[in-house]
Amino acid sequence: MTKAGISLKGTKVQPLKKPRTELEPGARRRKKFDDKRQFILETALSVFSKYGFHGTTIEQIANSADISKTNLFYYFSNKEELYLTILENILNDWLKPITVFEEVDDPEDVLKNYIRLKLELSRDQPEASRLFCLEIIQGAPILKGYLENELKSILQDKSKVIESWVSKGKIKPINPIQLIFFIWSTTQHFADFNVQVKAITGKDLSNKKFFEETCSAIQQMIIDGLKRPRL
Repeated sequence: MTKAGISLKGTKVQPLKKPRTELEPGARRRKKFDDKRQFILETALSVFSKYGFHGTTIEQIANSADISKTNLFYYFSNKEELYLTILENILNDWLKPITVFEEVDDPEDVLKNYIRLKLELSRDQPEASRLFCLEIIQGAPILKGYLENELKSILQDKSKVIESWVSKGKIKPINPIQLIFFIWSTTQHFADFNVQVKAITGKDLSNKKFFEETCSAIQQMIIDGLKRPRL
């Protein structure tokens, strides 16, 4: 009786080809370009977060990155493009978690997760938070159009989700925009006012225990404040 299955009889076994680990020349050049561009963005973020847009010069960024101005202009056409790219990256990181809010979600789970993610960004990207704060304090000269259009549209859309949670009795009545503002302010405080936090507590978010205590406290204040009283 012949067993069903695949027979390898008579098949010549070919030696296994080693997977190619080296990138093709074009891919290598692209990776080198992307790595250098990212390095310039990170360096520029550090400088912009200290001096703001108007207080920063291309010379400062080029010197900090240890490259020539000519080389920098190969990656970015001017200071405005570099600054806008950084702010765009920051806002994408910040807004991505909130764009997934859906009416079917459990508000407690979603908001707890969002608070943790925003606090992680304050811990891991404090310079980004400080740069955004500087831009707003200075009257948002570069970002004002974005704030009044794209950002406003995103928040209006997600406000409808929060309003649906209220209408379904999942949370107490709350102004959705004020709720989002409150989450932003409490989480970004630990980046923008890191010196004050550390002076008073002797710790910052890089301390794992302090991070968890801070996250838990913010989550508790917000979630408990939104819970409907039991009848």
